[in-house]
Amino acid sequence: MRIGILTGGGDVPGLNPCIKAVVNRAAANGWEVVGIRKGWAGLLNYNPDDPDGSSEWVQPLTPAHVRTIDRSGGTHLHTSRTNPAKVKPSAIPDFLQGKFEPAGEKKLIDATPHVLRVLEHLGVDTLIPIGGDDTLSYAARMHQEGIRVIAIPKTMDNDVFGTDYCIGFSTAVTRSVEFINALRTPAGSHERIAVVELFGRNSGETALISAYLGDADRALISEVPFDIERVASFIMDDRRNNPSNYAVLVISEGASMLGGQVVEYGQEDAYGHRKLGGIGEIVGEALTKITGVDILNQQLGYLMRAGAPDSLDRMVAASFGNLAIQQLEKGHDGVMVALQNGVYTTVLVDSSIRGVKRVDVPELYDTEQYKPHITHLVGKPMFLY
Repeated sequence: MRIGILTGGGDVPGLNPCIKAVVNRAAANGWEVVGIRKGWAGLLNYNPDDPDGSSEWVQPLTPAHVRTIDRSGGTHLHTSRTNPAKVKPSAIPDFLQGKFEPAGEKKLIDATPHVLRVLEHLGVDTLIPIGGDDTLSYAARMHQEGIRVIAIPKTMDNDVFGTDYCIGFSTAVTRSVEFINALRTPAGSHERIAVVELFGRNSGETALISAYLGDADRALISEVPFDIERVASFIMDDRRNNPSNYAVLVISEGASMLGGQVVEYGQEDAYGHRKLGGIGEIVGEALTKITGVDILNQQLGYLMRAGAPDSLDRMVAASFGNLAIQQLEKGHDGVMVALQNGVYTTVLVDSSIRGVKRVDVPELYDTEQYKPHITHLVGKPMFLY
C-alpha cells in the first residue's frame, strides 16, 4: 500500500504528532507514506510530466523523517486552503493553462481529473487528509471518485460535524485561558474593560469554553447575536462588582450585533470564506462610547494556534493517526475517524458535509446574561461539546 497524507486549512497544534503516528504505524506494516505538501495544492500543482520539477510538492515520509516532528506545533507538511474542485483561472498552474474550462456563476475550474492523474502517477492508492470541514469536503469528493480515503478531523473551532472533538481544540482553549488570565494584569492596573477576541467563524465553542474556564465576566458567541446596550450594562455591573474595578469580555470573531453583520474582509478563499476579525474592536469602541470607560482590546488570533500541542491534543492526534491506520489494516476506507461521547469511533467520510456542528445554546449558554451556563453536567463528556 502507498499512502498519501496531507494537511489542509489552518494549522493547529497536534498535526505533527498525528502525521508521526500514521507514518510509524504504516511503516510497521511495510507500507509507504508520501507526504503531499501544502494541502490539496500539492496535488493541483504537481506535474506528472515533470516529476523532477515538481519535487517540492511531495516528499517521502519514513520514521526517520518524522522522528522529532511531534515536539513542535504547526504542520511539517505545510498547508493551504486550496480546493481543486473550485480553482480560480488565475490560480491554475501554467502547465494546466487551457486544459480546463471555467464553469458556473463564478467561472471556476474543477481540476479533479488532474488530481486523479497525479495520484495514479505517484502510485498513491489511499489518502489520509487531515483538516476541517472544508478540506474534508474534498476528501469526500475523492472517495466519490474511487480513491480510498481515511479522513482525520482537525480545527481549533471544533466544528467538524460527525465528531465531538477535533485536533487543535484543547490547545486553542489552553492558550486562550492563559492569555485571558494574563490580560487581567493590565486590565486591573488601568481599571479597564478587557475585550478579548478569539477565533471562531460559525461556532462559538472555543470562546464559550475559554470564557467558562477562564472565568470571564461575559462571552459573546457566533450563534447568538447580541444587544450592545445590554452588554454594556452587564459589563459595567461586572466592573463595579470587581474589587479591582475591571471586567473581561470574551468574543468570537464570528459574533454579530443584533441587526448587524459578521465582520469580514478580503477576497473569498477556495471554499467561499472571507477573512474574519475586527468585531472585538467594534465592540470595544461601542462600549467606550456607551460607558466612557477605556478598553483594553486584544485579538488573540494566531497565538491560539501557535506553539506545541498540549497533552490532550497530543493524545487525540496520536490516537486518530493510529486509528486511521488500524482502519486500513481491517480493509476499511471511506470513513472519518472521530470521538463520540468520549469514545473513539468512525463515521462516514462525507459526514462533515452532512450537517453543521454548533454550540448547544440551550444547554451551554445564557442568552439573556451573555455568559456560559451549563444546564446539566451529568451525561456530558469532558469538554461539554
